[in-house]
Amino acid sequence: MVLVSSSFNIPNKEVKNMAHFAQIGYDNKVLHVSVVRNEDILDENGNESEEVGIQFLKSVNGPLTNWLQTSYNNNFRFRYAGIGMVYNNQYDVFLSPQPHPSWTLNTETYEWDSPIPKPELTEEQREAGSYYEWNEETQEWELKNQT
Repeated sequence: MVLVSSSFNIPNKEVKNMAHFAQIGYDNKVLHVSVVRNEDILDENGNESEEVGIQFLKSVNGPLTNWLQTSYNNNFRFRYAGIGMVYNNQYDVFLSPQPHPSWTLNTETYEWDSPIPKPELTEEQREAGSYYEWNEETQEWELKNQT
């Protein structure tokens, strides 16, 4: 199996001007992000087409692979897909995995919100290297110290 991969030595400037596709597993997790030349996703009218890109990647990587276009500039699907993220087909977005069962999806920011807001650290706490960590069992933020 040949893989068109973002791991090729392509200058960052050129990668931004190419099409990006996320390989999606059966559980909707992002397995890989591939970079495809724009000319490989053009339809018969010369327009960029997600479907043409998907068919190109299936021809290279196998017909049973699943692909979705992602945007390096966050132009669609809300954010650029990363390995381990999850595609949510209800909202057509890529999400970070839900950090805790009690957290809910904010459908404006597509971030996970804790049941209670995270407290702000004081200047003294920041200087001491303290941080807050969510405790799912107690449903509270716990202040931790760097040790």
